[in-house]
Amino acid sequence: MARMALAGVGHWHAGMHLEAARSAGAEVVAAWDPEPDVAAGFAAAHGVPHHLSVAAVIAAKPDLTVVMGRPDQVPALALACIEAGLPIVLEKPAVVSTAALEPLVEAALGLFVAVPLPNRCGPIWAEIEALKAAGRLGPVSHAQFRIVNGPPERYRLDGVPWVLDPAIGGGGALRNLGIHGIDAALALAGGADLTIVSAAVDRRLYGEAVEEYAIVTLRAPDGMIATVEAGYTYASMAPGGDFEWRVSARNATLIDRGDACRVATLDDGQVRDLAPIPPADRYKAFMADTLDRLARGTAPSVGIGDYLQAMRLIDRAYQEVA
Repeated sequence: MARMALAGVGHWHAGMHLEAARSAGAEVVAAWDPEPDVAAGFAAAHGVPHHLSVAAVIAAKPDLTVVMGRPDQVPALALACIEAGLPIVLEKPAVVSTAALEPLVEAALGLFVAVPLPNRCGPIWAEIEALKAAGRLGPVSHAQFRIVNGPPERYRLDGVPWVLDPAIGGGGALRNLGIHGIDAALALAGGADLTIVSAAVDRRLYGEAVEEYAIVTLRAPDGMIATVEAGYTYASMAPGGDFEWRVSARNATLIDRGDACRVATLDDGQVRDLAPIPPADRYKAFMADTLDRLARGTAPSVGIGDYLQAMRLIDRAYQEVA
């Protein structure tokens, strides 16, 4: 059984990581936060050991440590774990700027650092790889990645108002949510650099310092066009929001709406439903995949280098609308 630690449990994803760890059969052996009362409350609520310092977490020698928290505090925590040689999951946003991420990338060379972009565990990705392997996908023409959640007030209700402060969070909906779509576009392009065709942001509805909606159009060297939409403009606080991933290739169209997933293939005239993985369960899929890769000694599905590439592309998008 893998032994895991959760460092920075004041993050709004801490409960999801705990649930995902237990779903994957891991034991959480340490919980810590820079706010002792937050850590103690989380530990008591979930029945996990409470540690008083980062040093104590490191001394527990967990097999995997989830590092999360305020982006202006996470780099020091991540670096301490990296220097101790601990495999980590680096929750985003992990830094206030791309420049602050670069030293962590250098320090982590040769170490296992996974970044939770769990939509990469959605069902269309395995299907894309299977179609590629069978020679049945064809060139990708275009893709659309949309993730629009509820109003920004949700972050204040979650006790993480810093998400709405660009000096801490590093941006708004594009940086926080759009990174999922940016990473997806980069993955489709095989990691090739993407050109920004256009970018636009809006912040009219709620008067926040960060953008509440962003749309970016990208082009790959092979001509593929990808559109990324991210927002805090869905008119509900309920989980789920407006989510849709679409990939259109010469021989296949794949559509993932979270609670439903479908693939159409031209050569055999078939339209098939794939078993969906609801967005709320994708952290479980991510954790199971991450622990499996760690046990096998292989690289994470999304590593810190992938995170850096996505952050740099988002920087360029922001420059387009400056």
